[in-house]
Amino acid sequence: MAHKNNFASYENVLLCVLFLSFGFVFFDRLALSFLFPFLQDELQLSNSHLGMLSSALALAWAISGVVVGAWSDRRGIRKPILIVAVILFSLCSAMSGLVGGFLSLLLFRIIMGLAEGPILPISQSLMVEASSPHRRGLNMGLLHGSAAGLLGAVIGPPVLVALAEAFGWRQAFIASVIPGLLIAWLIWRYVKPDQLRQAASETREEVQKVSILGLLKQRNILLCTLISCMLVTWFVVLISFTPTFLVTTRGFSASTMGSLMSCLGVAWVVWGFVVPAISDRIGRRPTLVLFSLIAATCPMVLLYAPDASSLGVLLLLTYTGLGCFTLFMATVPAETVPRGYIATALGLVMGLGELTGGFVAPTVAGFAADRFGLPIVMWISCASALLAAVTALFLRETAPAVLQRRGLMSSSALQTSQH
Repeated sequence: MAHKNNFASYENVLLCVLFLSFGFVFFDRLALSFLFPFLQDELQLSNSHLGMLSSALALAWAISGVVVGAWSDRRGIRKPILIVAVILFSLCSAMSGLVGGFLSLLLFRIIMGLAEGPILPISQSLMVEASSPHRRGLNMGLLHGSAAGLLGAVIGPPVLVALAEAFGWRQAFIASVIPGLLIAWLIWRYVKPDQLRQAASETREEVQKVSILGLLKQRNILLCTLISCMLVTWFVVLISFTPTFLVTTRGFSASTMGSLMSCLGVAWVVWGFVVPAISDRIGRRPTLVLFSLIAATCPMVLLYAPDASSLGVLLLLTYTGLGCFTLFMATVPAETVPRGYIATALGLVMGLGELTGGFVAPTVAGFAADRFGLPIVMWISCASALLAAVTALFLRETAPAVLQRRGLMSSSALQTSQH
């Protein structure tokens, strides 16, 4: 009983620390989108520049996620990487407030992306090991979806807009270093030393034989990677251009824009844990299909909702895609591959999704917006979510409770899964 209590206690402590860590990653990542209307004129930036800045960060994120995630699996080193990464991306975010033009801002966004890339796969691999099977989806949803939504999209917009209006956009960037250093200390203080190192050394030859191509031959990994490309496009295009779209195309004030973006954040937080929790009960595949379809309606809401009040309500109801992220980018891959491959698989799915949806898509959308107008980005986002829903139909189910009901997993296997 004491062992179970200690395990549950550490499960909750780890969840809280990693919740703050990954949440602050998105606070920093999305800061540029929220502050872009304030710095656009001073730095003489266009929609194409915004798209390229988002793309550069995503490319760096993708590369480091794949490379460092695989390296951490082979070496069994995770905690030190998290600490260094949090400190580095916090410093780079703060340095964004000192830039004098596009090129210097681009440089700091690239370095920040390199630091942020491995945080998700490493955090989720730690969370999988510490999670009870019956709440694995919920834990990973809180870490991946709700954390990013709460800090990045609920707290982020009003705080950053208020700081920019009161002190200037540069000071808003610089202030972000303080919570980052605090979170690095929390990881150092409360996350247990790496326990994967011994297992990694025992199976190093086996782990080294696994290639990216080998992982992609597994049906679920390939499909999750394709879904990642599509839903990351849905998300990055939407989150990158919506603040500017609301101000310049829909004609809302900066404060109204901040409030509407907070509605997205609230929906992100709620759906971020509700969607994975639902998947624990009805299955990963039907959940992904349903909520990807709902997410496809969100860009249409932004285009056609008649006023700010109705827009806010509809955003709360339709911004469901971030709940799906936990499933295709973390839970399904983690339930598909053995323990020693989890960070590698998660880094692969996230990295290729970022490469396509985060690197290519925003640049294409930015140039399209300059040529055809900002509404075109909403149609790009909608089509991406629809394609993700279709692709999800072909996934193999991995939810332990669902497999147990179908007789595909014994009770003992369910209890010992991932432990």
